[in-house]
Amino acid sequence: MWWPWLLVAAAVGWGLVSLRALTVGVAYLNDSSLHEQMVRFATAQLRAGHLPLSSWFPFLGEGSPQFLHYQSLPAILTGAVGLLIGPDVAFRWSLYLLLSLWPISVYLSARAFGAGRPAAAASAAMAPFLVSTTGVGYEQHAYLWTGFGVWTQLWASWTLPLAWGFSWRAIRDGRGYFRAVLLTALTVALHFETGYLALSVLLVWPLVAGRPLLVRWRRAAVLFGGSLLAAAWVIVPLIEQRRWAAVNEPLQGTGLVNGYGARRVLDWLVSGQLLDHGRLPVVTVFAALGFGLAWLAWSSDADARAVLVALAVCLLFAFGRTTFGSLVDLIPGSADLFFRRFMMGVQLAALLLAGRGAAWLAASGVRLLKTRVPRLPPALSPAAGLVAAIIVLAPAWLQLGAYDRRDGAAIKAQRHADDTQGADVDHLIAVIGRDDDGRTYAGMPTNWGAQFTVGAVPVFKYLESRDVDEVGYTLRTASLMTDPEYYFDDRDPSDYLLFGVHYLIVPTGTRPPVPAALKLRAGPYSLWTLPDAAGVVHAGTIVGTLSADRGDIGTRNIPLLNSRLAQAGDYLRVAYGQSGAREPRLPQPSPATPAGTVLAESDKLQQGLVAASVRMRQAGVVVLSASFDPGWTATVDGRRQRTEMVAPALVATTVPAGTHRIIFRYRGRQDYPLLFAVGAAALIALVYKRLLARCAASTMKR
Repeated sequence: MWWPWLLVAAAVGWGLVSLRALTVGVAYLNDSSLHEQMVRFATAQLRAGHLPLSSWFPFLGEGSPQFLHYQSLPAILTGAVGLLIGPDVAFRWSLYLLLSLWPISVYLSARAFGAGRPAAAASAAMAPFLVSTTGVGYEQHAYLWTGFGVWTQLWASWTLPLAWGFSWRAIRDGRGYFRAVLLTALTVALHFETGYLALSVLLVWPLVAGRPLLVRWRRAAVLFGGSLLAAAWVIVPLIEQRRWAAVNEPLQGTGLVNGYGARRVLDWLVSGQLLDHGRLPVVTVFAALGFGLAWLAWSSDADARAVLVALAVCLLFAFGRTTFGSLVDLIPGSADLFFRRFMMGVQLAALLLAGRGAAWLAASGVRLLKTRVPRLPPALSPAAGLVAAIIVLAPAWLQLGAYDRRDGAAIKAQRHADDTQGADVDHLIAVIGRDDDGRTYAGMPTNWGAQFTVGAVPVFKYLESRDVDEVGYTLRTASLMTDPEYYFDDRDPSDYLLFGVHYLIVPTGTRPPVPAALKLRAGPYSLWTLPDAAGVVHAGTIVGTLSADRGDIGTRNIPLLNSRLAQAGDYLRVAYGQSGAREPRLPQPSPATPAGTVLAESDKLQQGLVAASVRMRQAGVVVLSASFDPGWTATVDGRRQRTEMVAPALVATTVPAGTHRIIFRYRGRQDYPLLFAVGAAALIALVYKRLLARCAASTMKR
């Protein structure tokens, strides 16, 4: 039967043609700017012989071990390819190919769940055309230039369907453990929320896989445990370092974090807003038909039961805290989850059901046609099916085709802006890179920075595309400084010092929000400097204590950010993990000069290294304007000195009076080889188990 693969090829070909603008090099409007930057960083670290997982990522949120706290495997893999073809090219082509070829993964998954070739091909044919009201599921808007740019989710969209399918086969038949564990572990490493969906179904599928139940549970336990061991290199550091990863405070209490609740999600699903937003509910109708068929076959079709259970599990996750309240705290890591993202699993399960519904309807139509036309040529049925698929999916591909053309036009316009307006900004960036006296500020999403652009891209995002260490592109990392940065007050000179800002880029003809000296004009962009806030190292004294934890470190620091303490060299020690304590009243800034002066400074934050010479008039602290992490170490005149956290969440070390040489060095985790070995051992054990089973079977045949 050749025509199902033709249907898959048509879906893939449509994507390859319609999405070709994604291969154009351009500054990104969405989170792809972060992902592309991580790919560049990974390529640079690999080229230098360093492991990105244990490196300091300096560009956003005042730095962090981003590759530890974030799902970084896509960036590492693409960065490795970037060694050959360049990281930016590797990123663009990964986006283009993963999105265009996704129907193949859907087809293979549907086949693993027992769907016939026509049903699997129907699921694949509908895969490129999902559209939801939220726009962050398995749909183009989640990934394209004018969308959200959730690139790591795209990687896991390939592995989740296969992890589901092969895990179900392993539980049902007791075969294929290796590939099921490998794909599940990859899903966990590629995208954390998707990893929850890959693992959670393993806990319930034994209940619907048939008897003997104990055997099904044992198989599921092997898959679950093996997957955790294979992904230990991601999971163990994430759990151990969770204390030093901030919670996204501004989004707490919103549907983005808590989910939209059962009532709204189910309404979206039934009304077509989860699969066919903005058009006739084509996929939704097929999914409803497939759901009905699977429900009627519950007692006789274990494969159908598995898909229905997967749908139910994903729905429960998508309902989130909005429905279940504090019960979700029973889920490990729930404080760091964005529950609305789990609707991607609902879409995938519905897509698998939709293929079954479409195939049944097509087969019924062919049977009806044959009763009316008994001598129907055999080749006419597949041809009629292909024509019918094109007609039925017309609302979907016409809608998405128009969207892709608009996206391509926006990319073309941005490319022109990069070549013209971007060239002006590049002149300023060249000066910043030459002098290297601190970070750069060009506005924020919550103020004038949102309208200060290169083409359609805000300047603070354009700076990221040029790997400029900046302040203002907020809430993009899990660093402890990311929440305080959200409350950065660009009218307060003290905040510039706390965040290590020395450069400002503002619209030409506009005065900076604080006193500064004009450095250079380039078209509509002007570069200004703050001489008193040069560098990322400062000296001062501790004048009080502020308590906070990872869930409130931003809001607890608002009074400090509205004070002028840092300008006077006054710092607060952070009693971390004690947010319940009552806050003391902030002292008034000291009238005397700061306790010390920075004589010279060398910043190599991309290498996790900052050195400075300071003259201390009295004992005090030397503060590094980098997000605190226990991996930071300090030496004073060659002697190891303990680091501590000062507000908002910066690195500091105590220094006696006199002239001293201070070196701050970041040292990441060193146990990754051991964790890799654990994962490899788990996979090797599964291979060995399979070989033993084959040998036993061969012996029995003899």
